[in-house]
Amino acid sequence: MRLKLIRRSVNETPGGDATRWHVTAFRWLCVYSVIFALSILMLSGFVGWSMTKRIEFGDDSLIHWERMYFHGIPNAGISAAIQARIAGDGTHANYYGLFAPNGVRIAGNIAALPVGLPPDTVKRTLRAALVVDGVGREPVVRAMALRRSNGSTLVIARDLTEQLSIRKAIVDALMGGGLAYLSGSFAVGLLLSWRQLRRVRAMRHATRAISNGDLERRLPTGGGDELDMLAHLVNQMLGRIVRLMGDVKSACDGIAHDLRTPLARVQLLLATASRRTDASGDRETARILDAARQETEQLLVRFQAILRISEIGARRRKAFGPVDMAALVRDLCELYEPLAEDRGVGWLIDVNEVPCFEGDRALLFEAIGNLLDNAVKFTPPGGTVRVGLTNGREGALLSIADDGPGIAESERELVLECFYRAKNSKGVSGSGVGLSIVVAVLDLHGFALRIAQNERSTGTLMRVECWAATRDH
Repeated sequence: MRLKLIRRSVNETPGGDATRWHVTAFRWLCVYSVIFALSILMLSGFVGWSMTKRIEFGDDSLIHWERMYFHGIPNAGISAAIQARIAGDGTHANYYGLFAPNGVRIAGNIAALPVGLPPDTVKRTLRAALVVDGVGREPVVRAMALRRSNGSTLVIARDLTEQLSIRKAIVDALMGGGLAYLSGSFAVGLLLSWRQLRRVRAMRHATRAISNGDLERRLPTGGGDELDMLAHLVNQMLGRIVRLMGDVKSACDGIAHDLRTPLARVQLLLATASRRTDASGDRETARILDAARQETEQLLVRFQAILRISEIGARRRKAFGPVDMAALVRDLCELYEPLAEDRGVGWLIDVNEVPCFEGDRALLFEAIGNLLDNAVKFTPPGGTVRVGLTNGREGALLSIADDGPGIAESERELVLECFYRAKNSKGVSGSGVGLSIVVAVLDLHGFALRIAQNERSTGTLMRVECWAATRDH
């Protein structure tokens, strides 16, 4: 299986636990709430407009018949007819006014000729523009002005105040009921999304545990919906994957273990044959046997690496304990500093205190030791290895920079695979499994490994990001 340069686990998801907005049910609830609110507004507007038009149409019909009535009355009797209509109006919803050409009132209960109502035009709605005797307010009316043959102006109006108040009550009831329904629906939706969020959070914790190596963990079930069906399918898939991984691991471990002993015997036989051939003076045969012995030794190293990686992969986080990263790095620097001095390599360290986290100290010691060993091994005499440990905003960050030949950008992912060696590493002893073990250990802890170029030279910069472990702690 190909190992990626950066392997991020579930517990490295930005933002920690999932927020409610990340739940699909809550997002759809918000969308439906906005749509429902807009629908209520549009419905209320349509109902209000429709009722207004209906009220105006009814009043216009009545004003039309009033106009026809007064049209048939001669000018001499129009004043008496107006007073009779006023006296017979039990609802006090009709207003009349007869005005001379100069605007002086002749008859009726309209005190003044309204402004903005030209004669012989269509009917209009007047708001606070009509003064009526005996009415303390200026009502909203539907009015029309008629020019008589003698030059006088007759104004006929109907009060819309009561009808508009009924319309307002209906629209307010529609708006209030819609908002109440929307609030109740939103509250129920929040409750349902909170329930789904709890299930998603439980599944996320289970998935995090599984990704951290607890392959016996399963997703919680019991909802009886599509999410529950998906959890059952994932659990079945996990069970099958665990069985297949166990079969593959057993087969690989068996092959590596069974071949290790015969290869060791072949190596011993080749060494014995090489000594005897060398003693007999056959230098060429001795050289060939020695080369075969070295190849056999490399095979043994590779089989041991396969078993080691398999052993690391079988580890579980249940065995983790508190790890003081600063103390661990200082111990490793003290261990490798004499080796660097023997090779004529400079040694600079800058280790700061960082928060403790849960981990396997022995495995981390081995992994970081491999990185330091590579840095010393690839740095030529006169070069410098720089080790730094800082506590950033996301967590602990370990950096190891060397002045070696560096790793080409195209190979920075390949060098993490088993037995791959960079092209510029020829002439340097090694089997190509050190970084594979490092990746296996970091993957177990949820760390990320980044490979870059050293800014001070053509060498390599290895960065170990301990963010996942620090966040979990």
